[in-house]
Amino acid sequence: MSKKRDFRYSLAWNLLLIVVGSFIQAIGFKAIAAHHGFVPSGLFGVAALFEYQTGFLNAGFWYLLLNIPMFILGYLLITRRFLGYSFVSMMVISLAYMVVDFHIDIQNQLYAAVVFGVIVGSGAGMVLRSLGSNGGLDVVAVILNQRYNIGVGKTYFAFNFVLFSFSFARLDNDLVIASLIAAFVASVSVEYCLSMFNQRKLCLIISNQGPEIADKVMAKLKVGATFLEGMGAYKKEPRRVLMVVTNNIQLKRLEEIAFTTDPHALFIVENTFSVIGSTFSRRKIY
Repeated sequence: MSKKRDFRYSLAWNLLLIVVGSFIQAIGFKAIAAHHGFVPSGLFGVAALFEYQTGFLNAGFWYLLLNIPMFILGYLLITRRFLGYSFVSMMVISLAYMVVDFHIDIQNQLYAAVVFGVIVGSGAGMVLRSLGSNGGLDVVAVILNQRYNIGVGKTYFAFNFVLFSFSFARLDNDLVIASLIAAFVASVSVEYCLSMFNQRKLCLIISNQGPEIADKVMAKLKVGATFLEGMGAYKKEPRRVLMVVTNNIQLKRLEEIAFTTDPHALFIVENTFSVIGSTFSRRKIY
């Protein structure tokens, strides 16, 4: 394993992502959501509701208490490394929410919802780039996915459906709608943060000079290539399809290699997000 990959999967790097990302989320929760009365998605949304409805303890304490059964369950069913990193995130969010004592002055409710979603989503995305999670509902979602093959997205959708349905019954409708907008913006921000450095291009090259193109790709771009066996539909002749996974920076160089070698090549590019193994990302073990 290269030094770069060693660094990316080191304890220090993962803790840095988790602590910074969790602190950013706490700022969003306290400096915007609490000031406007927004209900965040996930388990922190339940904690916020408890604070708004009871006035007893703040959402940071409630979030800490609500996570206790989650982590007991996680201790029994998922890996200690994943649970340990998630525990750090949960503690940072809870404690930072308790100590942060300022608000970002945004008067318009819609603007506040958008900014809140961007801040919290970016922080959550940073944490999810580590080998852990944000704690809370993430732990349960992973367990349900592993044990019963229930998608993580489905768990969040079901939980948030109940959460916001209850919120509509207890809070001002405009406030809940603003919270839903914030939740949507946050989900988009999470996806953007996760894909920012992971975007890959899956390239298929069909050419009679495939082996020559493959040799140049491996020599000049220093990336691997794979031949797929295919057959032309018209002449029923066997064809070899060259498959290369690369990034945006090398894509034009790959295209140049293909067409300078064979001007009649067919060059197909698809966006792909999750590429795990070989010289790319390592699998996240739960």
